[in-house]
Amino acid sequence: MRRLILLRHAKSDWPDGVADADRPLAPRGQDAAPKMAAYLAAQGLIPDRVLVSPARRTQETWDLVKPALGAVADETVPQIYEAPVSRLLDVVQAIPDEAATVLMIGHNPGFQDLARLLSKPGEARRALSKKYPTAAIAVIDVSAESWAKVEGGEGTVERFVTPKSLGHGEDE
Repeated sequence: MRRLILLRHAKSDWPDGVADADRPLAPRGQDAAPKMAAYLAAQGLIPDRVLVSPARRTQETWDLVKPALGAVADETVPQIYEAPVSRLLDVVQAIPDEAATVLMIGHNPGFQDLARLLSKPGEARRALSKKYPTAAIAVIDVSAESWAKVEGGEGTVERFVTPKSLGHGEDE
């Protein structure tokens, strides 16, 4: 069993004159990320490895999540930034097999598309198909014997959690 946890970056700001890749977290994002991290830790959703987009907002999200998860190997993966679903699937299929649970921190619409691609129909999949807000977490279990063999339609969305569903403000 392989477990992929997809965390969309927390709410970002849109300062004038700042390139997309350099956008920082907004105050609401700075508040939501540690709360989502506390949820991951409380639920035992501790990854063996973390793959993070190089964008500032994803790096800042990881900086706020990291303390709750303990010592976890992390890696900045440029291919995650603004990636279409096909490139994200390539990233997943390149994950080393010694990592059974992997947390990816990235962007929409790619993460929503990847979650839909990897999973079978179900209530949690329906929820994330409607809206995948900032700081939302999709936990997808796949039965592939290796990450290289992960394919579309084989996984199960074990849960989909948003800041709002945990009582932390609005989902956006």
